[in-house]
Amino acid sequence: MPGDYSVFLGPDVGKSEHHATGLAPDGRQVHDAPLPNTETRLREVFDKLARHGSVLVVVDQPASIGALPVAVARSCGHQVAYLPGLAIRRIADLHPGNAKTDARDAFVIADAARTLPHTLRRVDTGEETLAELEVLVGFDDDLAGGATRWPTGSGVCSPASTPPWKPCSVRRWRIRPCWSC
Repeated sequence: MPGDYSVFLGPDVGKSEHHATGLAPDGRQVHDAPLPNTETRLREVFDKLARHGSVLVVVDQPASIGALPVAVARSCGHQVAYLPGLAIRRIADLHPGNAKTDARDAFVIADAARTLPHTLRRVDTGEETLAELEVLVGFDDDLAGGATRWPTGSGVCSPASTPPWKPCSVRRWRIRPCWSC
């Protein structure tokens, strides 16, 4: 994620409770507290952290239970990134301690955002991202169409454009066809 950030905020969202840790670029903690689950209280936390400068909010669950912090951070003008769960677990193994607490997970998320920016994924619903997704989905649709068109013999495939079959191996009285070379 490009940009110079003054605060890397790692909210660990859970089903009942949330916790957030904010780190400065030098690793110093600027925030470490339970994260409220209301829009007004989240805005207060984000505004307090924005006094330090630009804020990067890194979530471990961008949808479902993490949707509110993502939406509020965006509405406050902060960048939002996603750290996949497998990456969090692998990075957490490198940190001391093995207790699975919300505070520790929030610190791991914030520290990974600060020190390992290449592990982050963009959380964006902008026009550019939607266009990229449409291209990918269109490519998948083309592949799926081709896969169903070939065995049924429908579509634009004609016998003249496909190479002839030849027997490749005989096993248990069955001939297995393959493309001739």
